[in-house]
Amino acid sequence: MGNTKTLGIVGARGHVGAELIRLVVGHPGLELAFVSSRELAGTPVRSQVAEYGGDLCYEDLSHEEVGARRADAVVLALPNGKATPIVAAIAAQRADSVVVDLSADHRFDDSWYYGLPELTRARYRGQRHISNPGCYATAMQLVIAPLKDELAAPPACFGVSGYSGAGTTPSDKNDPDKLRDNLMPYALTDHLHEREATRQLGLPVEFMPHVAPHFRGITLTANLWLQQPRQQAELVNRYRSFYADEPLVHVVEAAPWVSAIAGRHHVDIGGITLAPGGKRVVVVATIDNLLKGAATQALQNLNLAFGWPELEGIPHD
Repeated sequence: MGNTKTLGIVGARGHVGAELIRLVVGHPGLELAFVSSRELAGTPVRSQVAEYGGDLCYEDLSHEEVGARRADAVVLALPNGKATPIVAAIAAQRADSVVVDLSADHRFDDSWYYGLPELTRARYRGQRHISNPGCYATAMQLVIAPLKDELAAPPACFGVSGYSGAGTTPSDKNDPDKLRDNLMPYALTDHLHEREATRQLGLPVEFMPHVAPHFRGITLTANLWLQQPRQQAELVNRYRSFYADEPLVHVVEAAPWVSAIAGRHHVDIGGITLAPGGKRVVVVATIDNLLKGAATQALQNLNLAFGWPELEGIPHD
């Protein structure tokens, strides 16, 4: 692929940063320009990500230094609340740089493109600022979207994530000892991803998240009430038809297992089950929170921004 683009990553210490580096290594059009991490400054990237064979080291870059690198694209893999000053510093040095923000800082900003490609790519108009969706919010939207116009009540979603979703900063939610033999509920109302899915779908969504002892992967079970009775086969066909042209959404028969999605770049949707009376349907989705829930989706958005095939550099079936 000609016309190689340079990419910088800010906040590369975390799990998602490492996954993104692995994807960049396998992408024919992207070259890693810098990786910024205060904690890992001076450490060779290849010591943390074995797939990377270059000579780059992690650097502790100021906002202005990030902007001064003038990379074609920068991915911000930072905690919520940290993105805005870096975005400004990048824009001051190179206004046409693509910025993909993995935090929630711009998911409610209409001046940014909200990049869940399977549902929003038709809205892309060449925006250089792209807000990457949340992992749970991605799963919720993909599960609800095919039946959105037929719902009679707010969808109720029960989510369980591996502890990698809590990041690398120590807390109860990523402490394997505290999670062992446990399931930890948290933020049971008004979760950020609940608000995000509500905004994007244009209907109220109810979400109850939990953390489990496994490292990666999300199981999302959605309870959906329909306005009119439907048949089981009709609902399955609705999902298959809706995602027929989407290689990163697989509609399967049985309820998917989270152990099977770890390390995969797609979403599994299945276990579509109709209750007696035909008006209540339960649907299950699984997604790797570090990949399609974050890094893989960021690469889809970068491909879109640079006019490349959307799945370039993304292993998929």
